[in-house]
Amino acid sequence: MINVGIADDHSLFREGIRMIIDSMEGIQLTLEAESGKDLLSQLKEITVDVILLDIEMKDISGIETLKTLSIQHSKPKIIVLSMHTEPRMISYMMEQDANGYLPKDVKRDELELAIRTVYEKGMYLNEMVSKSLLAGLKNRSKKSLPSMELSPREKEILELICQEYTMQEIGEKLFISERTVEGHRKNICIKLDVKNTAGLVRKAVLLNLIDISPI
Repeated sequence: MINVGIADDHSLFREGIRMIIDSMEGIQLTLEAESGKDLLSQLKEITVDVILLDIEMKDISGIETLKTLSIQHSKPKIIVLSMHTEPRMISYMMEQDANGYLPKDVKRDELELAIRTVYEKGMYLNEMVSKSLLAGLKNRSKKSLPSMELSPREKEILELICQEYTMQEIGEKLFISERTVEGHRKNICIKLDVKNTAGLVRKAVLLNLIDISPI
C-alpha cells in the first residue's frame, strides 16, 4: 500500500484529491495538512511515502517546506502539485529536490502514474518538467556547468542508471564488477556535483546528457 499525504490550504481541493485517491487501487490518503507547518508537525507522528505539495500556503510556503524536508535523512517523495506552470518555477522546485511536478488540473490517470512512478523509481519526469529543466539550463551561464567532462564509460553507466538499471545489472551488462560500477557512479556524482542517484537523473536531464522522451 502506498501511503500518500497532501498539503494544501484549500479544503475543497483536498477533498477532491481524497476522492480521486480513494478510487486508486493500492494507494491511500493517510495525511491531510492545511499548511506547511501543519505538514511538518504531522510528519513527526505519521509516516507517508509520497506527499502532494502545494507551493502557496499560509505560514510556511511549499518552497520552504520542501527545503526543510530535503535536509532530512529519509524524506518522503515529493510531488509538487501547483497552479504555477512557469518553466522557471518548475525547474527551481525540481532542483530543490522535488521528485515530480504536476499542474493542479492534472488528469486522474497521470496523477496515479506519477504517484506510482515516484514511489517505485524515485522520480517522475513528464514532458512539461523535461522542457522546463532544459529551459532552465539554457538560461544559466556557462560557468555553472561542471568543469570536468564524463568519460565514455561514465556516460554509458549514467545512461543505464537513468534507464533504472541496478548497479548489479549494469555490471552484468558491461561485464565489470558491481564494485567497479559503484566506483564510476561515485565519480559521476563528484563530477556532476550531486549527492545521490535522484540527483544524477536530474542533472543528466539539465545537461541534456540523456534522452528525455516523454514518459
